[in-house]
Amino acid sequence: MNKHFEGRFEVELKYRLSSREGFIKALAAMKPEVMHEDNLEQDTYFDLPDFRLDSQNKSVCIREIQPSGIMLWIVKGPEADRCEAVNINNVTKARSMLHTMGYRQVLEVKKLRSIYFLGKFHVTVDRLEGLGDFAELAIMTEDESKLESYRLQLLSLAGDLGLSPEQLEVRSYRKLQTELVT
Repeated sequence: MNKHFEGRFEVELKYRLSSREGFIKALAAMKPEVMHEDNLEQDTYFDLPDFRLDSQNKSVCIREIQPSGIMLWIVKGPEADRCEAVNINNVTKARSMLHTMGYRQVLEVKKLRSIYFLGKFHVTVDRLEGLGDFAELAIMTEDESKLESYRLQLLSLAGDLGLSPEQLEVRSYRKLQTELVT
């Protein structure tokens, strides 16, 4: 797994983009390192039949990324900054294991994603059908004491990229997608 995605905690700020092209232009001016561009990510979320994970602010997700071929098992929560991911090599088997343990698929989210690195931070540019375009500015860490400092640094980076506080989106893609279909 790339060092940018290692850690138990993730500070992430998500912004709704008014102009995807304008944001990409501002990002390009900062000369980011490109991890990949325009990959299709399919996130399959699982929960127990009583929706226990959702009620505890936790999520379990299996992510497939094409054409890069990356496959991840991702667990988030219960704290807002808690996020752990691990590479897997067989999503079919992972899904089967979750079903065997009593979990069921509750949602699927597809997005077109590009990932860039600006120093220690990673920046994603996402397009979700029915929801629009977003940018996520984030960093993962093992050091819980750095979370607030990183949050302030990300807010500064957002300003440098032309993002305003009014564009900040605090809901997860899972929550946005659920609201869209209900």
